[in-house]
Amino acid sequence: MEKGTEWADRVRAEVARAVVGQRAVVDRLLVAMLADGHVLLEGMPGLAKTLLVRSLARAMGVDFQRVQFTPDLLPSDVIGTMVFQPQSGEFSVHLGPIFAHVVLADEINRAPAKVQSGLLEAMQERQVTIGGTSHPLPKPFLVMATQNPIEQEGTYPLPEAQIDRFLFKLLVDYPALEEERSMMDRWGSVTESPDLEAVSSPAELLELRESVDKVHVSDELHGYMLALVRETRRLAEREPGGAEPPMLSFGASPRASLALVQASRAWAFLQGYDYVTPAIVQDLFLDAIRHRVGLTYEAEAAELSPDQILGRVIETTPIPGCPAED
Repeated sequence: MEKGTEWADRVRAEVARAVVGQRAVVDRLLVAMLADGHVLLEGMPGLAKTLLVRSLARAMGVDFQRVQFTPDLLPSDVIGTMVFQPQSGEFSVHLGPIFAHVVLADEINRAPAKVQSGLLEAMQERQVTIGGTSHPLPKPFLVMATQNPIEQEGTYPLPEAQIDRFLFKLLVDYPALEEERSMMDRWGSVTESPDLEAVSSPAELLELRESVDKVHVSDELHGYMLALVRETRRLAEREPGGAEPPMLSFGASPRASLALVQASRAWAFLQGYDYVTPAIVQDLFLDAIRHRVGLTYEAEAAELSPDQILGRVIETTPIPGCPAED
């Protein structure tokens, strides 16, 4: 499993030439790439979300496309359309920017529902339909989307069916004091980011994914993941005669269980393990589940966040016996 840690160190070092800090977010993005999952990045403006995804794509040596989502965007602007050719009198297929290994959907919540629905097939089936014909997307294919948590003007709520297709929802926080000072020192008089080199390739990523699938998940760990996910559903049930109202309006879907399994394998692989531990599952739980549950009015009135409620789920769910970490 050393090849996983070596690969991660190689990519991290190259990304760090352009992005200061954000180590935890970079690690989650690497996990998502190994687990073949899409990522939703949420954070305030100016936290280098776009730069981070672009830098990761360059370091990975994959095809990259950025799509700026706006209220007037059309599905054909993303997936492509049929174009009439006057010379031949026939229609030809014009492929959209979604035909890339890594697609950055910048400010994804600024596009209307018809554009969001156009992404559903691509994110789930890894193909799009243009003019009645299905076109497979490149392998690997990942959507990495960004959104601003505070601006509501000109934005649209993402459909639950689309949110559930994201492996992770990552909360990008402000940099630490030392990291922000390093940014000032490094780029105070520089106008361009470093020209990053490709230190990996799509072929290497696909090969590593085969190794990730060999990481062992015990029956006890499968049961633990199921218990965590099903507890979120129990919290959404209103018990007859219950004194307290439920804090969740709906729990996590079966995709959450599958996401935990594959993401845990990938995270274990990157850390050099050939098996998954409860600590690894707990480490990923919030990122994999926070966008798959809904808060009730009572929870919002109490100013509770999904992370606070899910944190209680981790605390109260029994941990099974498993091999100890080295």
